[in-house]
Amino acid sequence: MLHKTWRRVAIATAGLLALSLTTACSEDPGESTDLSENRVGAMASYGIGDQFKATEALSFSTLYNNHTFYPLKEDWLFWSELTKRTNVKIEPVAVPLSDYEQKRSLLIGAGDAPLIIPKTYHPQENAFVSSGAILPVSDYLDLMPNLKDKIAKWNLQPEIDNLRQSDGKFYLLPGVHEKPTQDYTVLVRTDIMEELKLAVPKTWDELYTVLKAMKAKYPNVYPYSDLFSKPNPTGALLNILGSAHGTQAGWDYQHATWDPTAKKFTYTGASEQYKQMVTYLHKLVAEGLLDPESFTQTDDQARQKLANGKSFVVTGNAQTLVNNHRPDLAKTLPNAKMAKIPLPIGPAGEINPFPRLENGIMISSKARESKNFVAMMQFIDWLWYSDAGLEFARWGVEGTTFTTDASGKRTLNPGVDFLGLNPKAPKHLQKDFGFQNGVFAYGGSPDLVRGFFSPEELEFQKVMDARKPRVVPPPAPLTDEEREQVSLWETPLKDFVTQNTLKFALGQRPLSEWDAYVAELKAKNSDQYIELVNKAYERFQKDNG
Repeated sequence: MLHKTWRRVAIATAGLLALSLTTACSEDPGESTDLSENRVGAMASYGIGDQFKATEALSFSTLYNNHTFYPLKEDWLFWSELTKRTNVKIEPVAVPLSDYEQKRSLLIGAGDAPLIIPKTYHPQENAFVSSGAILPVSDYLDLMPNLKDKIAKWNLQPEIDNLRQSDGKFYLLPGVHEKPTQDYTVLVRTDIMEELKLAVPKTWDELYTVLKAMKAKYPNVYPYSDLFSKPNPTGALLNILGSAHGTQAGWDYQHATWDPTAKKFTYTGASEQYKQMVTYLHKLVAEGLLDPESFTQTDDQARQKLANGKSFVVTGNAQTLVNNHRPDLAKTLPNAKMAKIPLPIGPAGEINPFPRLENGIMISSKARESKNFVAMMQFIDWLWYSDAGLEFARWGVEGTTFTTDASGKRTLNPGVDFLGLNPKAPKHLQKDFGFQNGVFAYGGSPDLVRGFFSPEELEFQKVMDARKPRVVPPPAPLTDEEREQVSLWETPLKDFVTQNTLKFALGQRPLSEWDAYVAELKAKNSDQYIELVNKAYERFQKDNG
């Protein structure tokens, strides 16, 4: 699994605020129905399962998130084979991973954005809607039969509807999953657990007991020392800890959380669930179980602590386990063993928090005027949403990077490595071929998404599959005027929540001041914020029965 693919980027804009009309509002193309002048290069007949191939050679500019683990190479097989199959050449506009979001905003704002803008996490598209810089892609779903088919087959309409703006349209083509595939969880030194005769913790309370036992045996160690402190302190830990408490935190923080019992939205950072999460975090820090430097240290510093036996537990996923921590430990503590444990259960119960929509693609409004617009939408539909395109982006070329047996099971060729499946192989699927690239490979059916998984990882997913998916909240669409208003409140509120989450966790502010903190949030317009969201929700209910 791609490290960035599964990371839900923390954003200040509340995702729920972009939610809008459901299928009661049909797609209304308005002025965009006449595409007679935009079909150059398009296939006259293109349907589900068809191999897209442009009728003439085409090229489409694409913003490219240049990952440090597999930096872009012009000679990747991905590029040449894609052109061979589709008659399309992608012209990547490469941007460093660290600057991707800022550079994307600058390019769009200046009117210089490429036609295809991938790696956009909802609701990041909100910032570009009112200016008209990006296309209402929902107007053009009839050009994308594979995407429409998957939305219908996988019952994704509620999730898709949550992308809609107040005009009833949505502006992001998301990666789509048939089933949630949770990746981030707690990684634990199992040899230490065996030494202390500890069972695998099933809940966060049991994890606390495990950490206490580790601390008792090794008093000079902070058992849990975390990474991912940027851009949000302990973003990954807060993400999974928040979902276990029925709230949103860390990378997943959003201002508004749906309360199904009260049938209304509440302000996330002031909720009782958020307080419970912060209280648990504070307990870990106060008792020396969580390294206070987790909130500020670099990833490399956290890795070094783990590799040198100065910590035993870290937040991570399959890729960080296989590519980072196990190799690190093999060099320094060769007898150490480390594993992913099933996501610990919290007060919210046994849920699988991973959403079925992933990061997606914005389309520059300039594309609509192109004579090749229809061909481009067909191409996007094939590469990102057809079974053949999804397989190609992930697995590569049959016979070169993988083989398929009579039952349809795919196997990575022994000369190619990915996720440590063939650690001694001379080639790497991402670095040397360009496949499993986070710009192009996301979404799909379980057999495709999980095809690279080890038996260990498949067992993890089996446990997670038995849990309930998280509830999709109801739409609460804001008008442009309302969104303009809340945009003035979001950053100060988010910064204040982040600062005080750290202060409470580190003991710099006593938990007895929680009510004072909530009052301070209200002074920063948290109540007005939620009032607007609930007004939007009620308006939607009234308008749609």
